[in-house]
Amino acid sequence: MGRFCDICLQKRAALRRPKTLQQVCKDCFYLAFEEEIHQTIVENQIFKPGERVAVGASGGKDSTVLAYVLTLLNKRHGYGLDVFLLSIDEGISGYRDDSLETVKRNEKQYGVPLLVVSYKSLYGWTMDEIVSEIGRKNNCTFCGVFRRQALDRGAVMLGANKLVTGHNADDMAETILLNLLRGDIARLSRCTSIITGEEGALPRCKPFKYTYEKEIVMYAYFKKLDYFSTECIYSPNAYRGFAREFIKDLEALRPRAILDIIKSGESFRISLDVKMPEQGVCERCGYISSQKWCKACVLLDGLNRGLPRLGLNRTRTSKKSSSVNEDGYCGENKDHHVRPGKLRGNVPRSSLDF
Repeated sequence: MGRFCDICLQKRAALRRPKTLQQVCKDCFYLAFEEEIHQTIVENQIFKPGERVAVGASGGKDSTVLAYVLTLLNKRHGYGLDVFLLSIDEGISGYRDDSLETVKRNEKQYGVPLLVVSYKSLYGWTMDEIVSEIGRKNNCTFCGVFRRQALDRGAVMLGANKLVTGHNADDMAETILLNLLRGDIARLSRCTSIITGEEGALPRCKPFKYTYEKEIVMYAYFKKLDYFSTECIYSPNAYRGFAREFIKDLEALRPRAILDIIKSGESFRISLDVKMPEQGVCERCGYISSQKWCKACVLLDGLNRGLPRLGLNRTRTSKKSSSVNEDGYCGENKDHHVRPGKLRGNVPRSSLDF
């Protein structure tokens, strides 16, 4: 005979929360999940009434749940936000074209306007064309740089005040660990921030900062949300994948480990001598940059001159130049770097057994 819900004590438990190990019914899980995100938004003053908010929507589980929950909370608590979906079409046949169909369905399901911005329209290249020039070894460098800028440019087109992304607690813990392993103290000092980029084109916010990836998957599963779960065809076995496996092993031993890593990252005292490069603007396109030309313009210059490795060489020789943003991801679409077999579209069996 199954146990009763630890919260309401009335309904049968349907799952065990990975974050708290409570055995709860579906309704109590929904309310707890949504309320925790609401508290994160309120306590960190992420939004102001009347703001236009662009949700970076890849069609994956994180951005799909984010769009659904933010729309729900906006109505429930009267945030007074104008919410939009913003998708980037990198031009990856058999991957992005399919995931965009999911986002287009979400547009109708949630009643939220959608803007799709393509690499082809912004840069004159698709990722398929770029890969045909450079091969698969360094393609994520190009995609990461272009995607981050494309999200900012798309948000500006929407007149957005904020850009929200689906980075979750697992992502945050991985980024902290990666910055420690790389010795990147400057980025370590800001990678735990729930709002970044305030000095740039527009602020980026992470309402899922304390939300476990497993719970996002379980929420999507029980709510029967429509999302896309196929991995990018150009995704390599990135360094982040090994950090992700380590975090998952820690979580299996002690579920609280993910939050503890985030809290540790928030508490680090960084020397005042350690600073990020000062931000200016690119002389060529006007986008934020700490160099004369932004990284996107450097990479594009190499592509257009038939020297696609030009920008890559500069990346290896310049510490100020980086192909990865402060969150450690290529733009919003974190699923580029999810290794096969790690939390795809199905609820993990171990999270349901009790």
